[in-house]
Amino acid sequence: MTTINWLEAWTADDGARRVDELFTRSFDGSPEGVWSAPGRVNLIGEHTDYNAGLCLPTALPHRTYIALRPRDDDQVRLVSAQAEGVWETRLSDVAPGAVQGWGAYVAGVAWALGEAGHKVGGFDAAVDSCVPFGAGLSSSAALEAAVAVALDAVAGLGLVASDAGRAELVDVTRRAENEIAGAPTGGLDQSASLRCREGHALLLDFRPGLNPLESGVPVPFDLETAGLTLLVVDTKAEHSHVDGEYGARRASCEQAAELLGLGSLREIAPTLGGMGIDRALAELEPHDPDGVLRRRVRHVVSEIDRTARFADLVREGRAADVGPFMVASHVSLRDDYEVSCRELDLVVDSAMAAGALGARMTGGGFGGSAIALVRLSDVDAVAQAVAEAFADAGLTAPVFLLAPPSAPAA
Repeated sequence: MTTINWLEAWTADDGARRVDELFTRSFDGSPEGVWSAPGRVNLIGEHTDYNAGLCLPTALPHRTYIALRPRDDDQVRLVSAQAEGVWETRLSDVAPGAVQGWGAYVAGVAWALGEAGHKVGGFDAAVDSCVPFGAGLSSSAALEAAVAVALDAVAGLGLVASDAGRAELVDVTRRAENEIAGAPTGGLDQSASLRCREGHALLLDFRPGLNPLESGVPVPFDLETAGLTLLVVDTKAEHSHVDGEYGARRASCEQAAELLGLGSLREIAPTLGGMGIDRALAELEPHDPDGVLRRRVRHVVSEIDRTARFADLVREGRAADVGPFMVASHVSLRDDYEVSCRELDLVVDSAMAAGALGARMTGGGFGGSAIALVRLSDVDAVAQAVAEAFADAGLTAPVFLLAPPSAPAA
């Protein structure tokens, strides 16, 4: 029988102890405090955030922890249990294209807070995490969100205290990732890490101009009572947003919207009085000889609709019925958006064959993780089937996580 590799989440005490000890070993004295933020898993709504669409994430129990102490100057010194040495810069030197490496995600948050008008000084910080890196579970957003709540606390900004303030921190962390780290993400990951609630999914609406109450609506998502759980499979096929493929997909969507004379592809959705998918595809045809733009548009529009329907079922207490939308989402991501890979497809196929109610890739794609909605009684059987399928295919053994909807950054 193939071994199943499980990745357990740390307890809050264990995570705090790890970074406190790392800080003390690396710098003189103790940190001012310890903060943390979760990774996320997106139930449905992939590559829709930067198209002003809908997404439905939940926060993972797996978190990134940061121990931090402010300084009297503008120097930033960072250590990580996942990296060697000390990463250093000065806040005055942080600008788009000016800093490299993992510390850009941290220093970028301080820079973006300053750009938003909040006074933030230098700091020393130690980081450790049980959010798997490169797994499509938003390890970078978890890091940014942990830094954001830590700096909010030591600078006395008070943004964490309200959902509106947390929404402002979402903008700050997204800008840090886009402009300083150089990853063209759309805000889904940061929103989930900062604004999700325990026991809930978060229906995010990325239409511009919405207030926080409209842009992020908690949706009760009590899987355990329904006898279900969410199984996450880290395929170990590493992905990265800082490459050409993610940016190319976003550019295609922006090109299609421009050709259609729209502000975003969300305006195609018939429920918003848009032009409708058939008309949009027909208008794109003369400009799209290879059909790439039409495939991208078809995925985005259908995915927004699937997300709305999925959320409606969850609100009605019918989580067991969302499986077909998950599978349809994966097929669309595989065929129309072309962001799946052999490992992700294998998870979906083997999990469904073993009795999962639904399965799909999650995250940006090109590797990373997939999720399966399973009955609690079937968890081990589904995980075993996936592990054996990977072994039979000669692939690196996957890692499995259970993902009850968890608490936000704090």
